[in-house]
Amino acid sequence: MSGECENMALPRILLIDDNKTRAQQLDAVFQFMGYGVEAVGSADYASCFSETEPLCGVLVGDGIEKQATVVSDIVERAGKTPVILLINKGTSLQVSTIITNSVSDVLEWPTTHPVLKPILDKLPASGTQITFTVREGTDRRSSSSVERLKGKSQAIVGIRKLIDQVAESDATVLILGESGTGKEVVARALHDASFRKDKPFVPINCGAIPGELLESELFGHEKGAFTGALSARQGRFEMAEGGTLFLDEIGDMPLAMQAKLLRVLQERTFERVGSNKTIYCDVRVIAATHRYLENEIKENRFREDLFYRLNVFPIEIPALKDRAEDIPLLVNDLIARMEASNRGSVRLTNAALGVLMQHEWPGNVRELANLIERLAIINPKGLVDAADLPEKFQQYKVSEEIIIDDTETVDAEENDQSESDQIEVIGAFEGATGALAQLPEQGIDLKEYLNDLEIDLIRQALNECSGVVAHAAKRLNMRRTTLVEKLRKYDLQR
Repeated sequence: MSGECENMALPRILLIDDNKTRAQQLDAVFQFMGYGVEAVGSADYASCFSETEPLCGVLVGDGIEKQATVVSDIVERAGKTPVILLINKGTSLQVSTIITNSVSDVLEWPTTHPVLKPILDKLPASGTQITFTVREGTDRRSSSSVERLKGKSQAIVGIRKLIDQVAESDATVLILGESGTGKEVVARALHDASFRKDKPFVPINCGAIPGELLESELFGHEKGAFTGALSARQGRFEMAEGGTLFLDEIGDMPLAMQAKLLRVLQERTFERVGSNKTIYCDVRVIAATHRYLENEIKENRFREDLFYRLNVFPIEIPALKDRAEDIPLLVNDLIARMEASNRGSVRLTNAALGVLMQHEWPGNVRELANLIERLAIINPKGLVDAADLPEKFQQYKVSEEIIIDDTETVDAEENDQSESDQIEVIGAFEGATGALAQLPEQGIDLKEYLNDLEIDLIRQALNECSGVVAHAAKRLNMRRTTLVEKLRKYDLQR
């Protein structure tokens, strides 16, 4: 759910960008320059246009699917509000002139102050008091974050249990795990399960913000506190009042800031930069890191006293390679979320899933999500077999005996077919040709030959079983879902 906290008379910029790293960097820059920033993904901008919260400008990042359509819709919704297209430096030639002509300006990122200032000077000033909304992530979930902890492995079951145990307390939680394992998903699940769920969940990546800006980001600053502080603004602790502050990549926080954070955790008070007024805060802190903090302490890069203050209730998330049995469920969830946001769809055969379950996944769930999105682009609404996976997956052996429950297959439509369903198959049900032929002198295309043989045997089995898929699958000693996938793969089902 969303929480609100006032941001005194700051001009409000809407940032629509699927590049999270770039969005975080821009967020820090614009807020430092005295703008209120609301950052969302390209699937979540519709409800951000509101008459009660006037915008002074809209920035739209490149790399959006159906870019021309999305930009056109945003320009229409924005009305007279300037819309600025944000692109990575050196990619201007890749942008359609239709898009560039429909927006007010094009801004290359990274940028410089002399380039940025004239663009911002064109934005209308906002003198009205507005409300800065802190949302639980850029995707507006209709379901609880706990439900996004997909998996039936012992590790995930254990994490759900730990969340239930600690959610209702205000204990500080330290989430440990490799990059891409879903630490923020666990943090959001903790927030959603707590008594603070109706208050803001405010994330900040301590490693993405320069050290000299981090203090202002966390604690806020007063007008004139430093060069460029054109107005007073709240920090993340004030934004999260009554709710949860998620300090991601806490291991990258500079030592000087660690001392100041320690004081806040101990005394629950802080001062804005440039102010001597003490502010009391009621915020639950959840921290996360991919680093081994014990090693960082030995190298004098992390304070031992802060570690013990944070490590009240540790939750360790295993790497994806250590819970490979969760991959089918994760794939299901990733595809469902793509479909829900109109970003395409794809289906995977059991053989393809079996290959994915053998991979090491150094990028963990994030790497898996990127692969599924890539497959959906290359094979829109198609069926992906093991041979269709990228080259690095071809080293793994394909097994037909993949242990996947019928209720958990990637394509839910398969489960709607009862065992008595009959299908009509394209092509006559001729019998097999008998003994395998000798290898001809000119050689053969082995893959094509085996495919033809497989198709012929499938047709024969279905002919003998009057088209009943379940019975034919038994004749071929394979699962019904595997046979259905092969029928689709070979385009045999009418």
